[in-house]
This record gives sequence, structure tokens and C-alpha cells, in this order.
Amino acid sequence: MSSPTNALNSTSSASRSGGQLIVDALQIHGVDTIFGVPGESYLPVLDALHEHKNNESNIKNPIRFIINRQEGGSAFMAEAYGKLTGKPGICFVTRGPGATNASIGVHTAYQDSTPMILFIGQVGNDFVEREAFQEIDYRRMYGQMAKWVAQIDRADRVHEYVARAFQVATSGRPGPVVLALPEDMLSQLVEVDKIPQVRHYQTVQAAPSNAQMNELSSRLAAAKRPIVILGGGGWNKAACDNLQRFAEQQKLPISCAFRFQDLFDNQHPNYAGDVGIGINPKLAERIKQADLVIAIGPRLGEMTTSGYSILEAPVPKQSLIHIHADALELGRVYQADMLINSGMPQIAEALAALPTLDSSAWQASVETARADYIANQAPSPIFQNNTHPLNLWQVVQEMSAQVPADTIITNGAGNHTTWAHRYYRYGAMRTQLAPTSGAMGYSVPSGIAAKITHPERTVITFAGDGEFMMNGQELATAVQYRAGVVIILFNNGMFGTIRMHQEREFPNRVVGTELHNPDFAALARAYGGSGEVVTHTEEFGPALQRALAFSRENSLPALIELRYDGNLITPGATLEAIRQVALGNK
Repeated sequence: MSSPTNALNSTSSASRSGGQLIVDALQIHGVDTIFGVPGESYLPVLDALHEHKNNESNIKNPIRFIINRQEGGSAFMAEAYGKLTGKPGICFVTRGPGATNASIGVHTAYQDSTPMILFIGQVGNDFVEREAFQEIDYRRMYGQMAKWVAQIDRADRVHEYVARAFQVATSGRPGPVVLALPEDMLSQLVEVDKIPQVRHYQTVQAAPSNAQMNELSSRLAAAKRPIVILGGGGWNKAACDNLQRFAEQQKLPISCAFRFQDLFDNQHPNYAGDVGIGINPKLAERIKQADLVIAIGPRLGEMTTSGYSILEAPVPKQSLIHIHADALELGRVYQADMLINSGMPQIAEALAALPTLDSSAWQASVETARADYIANQAPSPIFQNNTHPLNLWQVVQEMSAQVPADTIITNGAGNHTTWAHRYYRYGAMRTQLAPTSGAMGYSVPSGIAAKITHPERTVITFAGDGEFMMNGQELATAVQYRAGVVIILFNNGMFGTIRMHQEREFPNRVVGTELHNPDFAALARAYGGSGEVVTHTEEFGPALQRALAFSRENSLPALIELRYDGNLITPGATLEAIRQVALGNK
């Protein structure tokens, strides 16, 4: 890590501009990658990055600026980086349109509890409050979707603001911070001897007390049907390892909240499945019938609780121990029997250190919960008649057989994601990147960011046809930065999730969900990657082998377009079956 002195004295000049101070601060706080789209509103920062890159002390490890094609892609990539590393993902965009495009990534980071810092070029202070060109008040715009929003009006306070941004983004419940950078501030000069000395940020988390751990242990010892739900942000490998020790020592069934399936190895015998959209009915019933639910990390929001039904609000029927990094989240919806404010590494370490309890009352539930999970992964019933040429269940089985255990799987939103969520078994953290916010357009940027961050690992992206078109242009970024992600594109010619709800509520009254698509495989080749089309089950295995080999050998993206019947809408029911049930209920 560069020391503050080295960072601030990187040139012989007697003063530093606000733009240079921004880059100095990023270096001090350990930033190695920036995602963004350039804009004239923050040109001094771009010039300072050029200076940084050409400074002899930084030549071997300069800060990388990954240039994107749209700010939504930039923000998604920064969010994915934050998920993968636990460090704030850094994003730079220009004012007005750039900031509004980037807002989707900020909202995702907020709902997913991901550390992220968005820097936005801003109109100069001499033009402010005149509705100048592309002017927006970002405090008002981002007020409800960021942990902190501020504007740095004076260059001599850059280090103060940036240090606080890193502190806020990583402490307590992780989340996004937004800093606006007025143009005149970025050009303002500060004398070097008046620049404050600053240190690398320190993440601050609460920890459980001994009394709380004793009470938790007593409540667990008295239980007959306990279950654990994991989720939320702030986890690291050590925390996941400690949580696994706790599960093994106390012989507990472990479930994971919506799109946090990689917090616990899905191959482990204690893993009981995911608690979210399309939950295994037997797992949902197990949680409803539990006498103790230990929720470690999740907010217990709408998706995790199946619309606040498996845990009733405000007082659940089950005894509930809710553990969360943000004290303000505790008691927000659920009045639990125990509320523990703790970071995930801190609570996991404390749980692993608990004395082993007599688990005879519940240990058999681990085996039955696991058996329920395995049974739910049986071949999808919609393929039993063999009338569909492309078996999507078999696609996931083939993929699972070909890729390493540490493969990173990314996806956005849409019904196509259920094939990965239900049938793929995620390895240890971090092998899943997916937005709990339900944001479309996340799949391709997150896959590219994952490959840029971990070039040594296999990255597979599940993308829907409608979802891909929202940020598919970032394939150009993948080619430019030699990010060999493999994209499996589900093409059913519709906005599938909306069509499903449309048929359920208004059967046979289709409006606004049909799609006319390009030749996605040809599009991938046009960008400089590889692309091929698969229409039959037996074609997929060889196509995946070729895609994996191409991406590995050329460090370029490879796309496999799956063209299939749109009737295959979910693993549990066809679109026709959903329609007929709806018509029968009319």
C-alpha cells in the first residue's frame, strides 16, 4: 500500500489540483480499478490518471481505468467488483445523463448491501442553481438510494471527503456513496504543504457481546426445529468458513437468502437450499414450522420471506434471532426475540467458538432437509414428454459437469435465471453475482467485471434475450480488455417474466412483451468474440467445450445462443399451463 507521503509527492510541483488530489486519494485507499465513461465534466481527473499511470513508482501497478460503453454498465461493473472483493467498486461518470444512467447500479448496490463509490462530474460552483447544462442536485436525486451523498466544493477538503466515503461505504451495512465533483473544484490548486496527511480507511463493524452469545446458545439449546438463513453483505471467506464450522458443530440445516446462495457450499450436506423466488415448497414449510429461525445477515425483505408470508410481520410465529450489520435494520419489519447488531465476520467467529450443544432434538432434520433439496433438483417435469428439442435442465447439468467448482456464475433478472438458481450448485464464496434488486441488464457487465477482476477463473453469464439487449454493448469492453467471459443467452423472443405474470392475470391478452431479436451469435462475432446457436440438447455440450476453449485461449468473450420454445417459462410450469389455470379461474 502506498503511503500518503509517497502519493502526495508524486510530482515535483508545489501544488496539486483537485483532480490530482482525487487520484491521490484513490491510491491511498488502495484502488486498483475504476469503471466509467469519460466526460468533459471531470477532465482534470482523467489527466491526473494519465500522470499517475506514467509516474515511475506506479508503472508496475497503475490504477486501471476500464472504459465502458454506457454508464449503467459502468455502475454494474463497479457493483460486481464490490461484491467480489469486499472493497468499494469505483465508478466515474459525467453529470446529468451520465449520472442518471448510473443510478441503476447505485440502487442495486444499496439493495444488495455492496460497497461502492460513484464519482460524478458536476457543473462549476459559479453556475450552480441556474439549471446549467446537465445540472442535477445529486443529494436530492440519490437521497434514498445511497448511504451518503455529498459534493466536494473545495479542493483542500478532497482527502476528508474521499476518506469518509470509503469509511461509510464499508462500515456497518455496506452500500453505495455518491460524491459530486464540481468542475472548478477539480481545477483548483492546493499548495502541497497544506494538504493533510491521511491514512487508508478502516472498516468498522459491531460485534456481539458475550451476554448475547450466551443467550443465543441458550435459545438454540432449547429449540427442537431450528434453521439458519444466511444473507446480506459484508461476508468474507473467513466468515463463511467460520459459519460452516458452526453449522457442523451444532448440526444445523443451512439455507441462503435470495441470490446469496454462495455463502455456503451447496455441495455441503448441511445445505438445505435457497430462500427466495421459486423456493422449494418443502423448505418454505420447514421454515414456517421451525421453532427457531436464526437469520444471519439478510434484511428479511420481500423476496426472502415470500412476500412476508413464511415469516409473518411484525411478529413471526417462529422464535426469531435476527443478526444484521445495521442497527437501524433490526426491528424495522420484524420484532424478533433477539436482535444482534454485528458484522458478519464478527458474528461468524463468535458462533464458531460456541460450545457444542446437544443436537439430538434436531440433528435428523439436516438429513431430511438435504434430501428435500436433492429431490427438488430432479429433472424438471416439463421435459418428461420429450417434446422439447432443447432441455434447459440438461443444459445446467452439462454446464455443471464441465466447469470448475470456483466458476463465477452471473445473471441479471428474468425467468431464465431460475434454471441457474434452482439447479446449479454454487461453490464457496464468491461464485454467484446476481442482483437482489431484480435489475435487468446486470448479467453481461457483471460477468465482464468478474473476468477482469479474476482473469484466472472461469466466468459464465446467464443472460435473457431482453436482458442482454440492455447492456450487451459491453461486449466491446470485454474485447477491449481481453475478458474471456462465456455468455449463455436464453432466447425465447419475449420478456418472459412479464409474459408469465401477464398470462396469469390476463390470459390470452398479450401486449408489450413480444421481442424481435437480432442474430445474437453473429452479433458476438461482430464484436470480436465467438458465437454459435444451439437449438437441440445434444448440441450444447460440444458448444460449451468450444466456448470455454475459445475464451481461455484467446481471452475473448464467447456467446452461446439458446433458441427455444417460449412455452418453457419456468422449471415448474409451462406458459400454456399457467394460461389454462388462469382461464379456469376466470
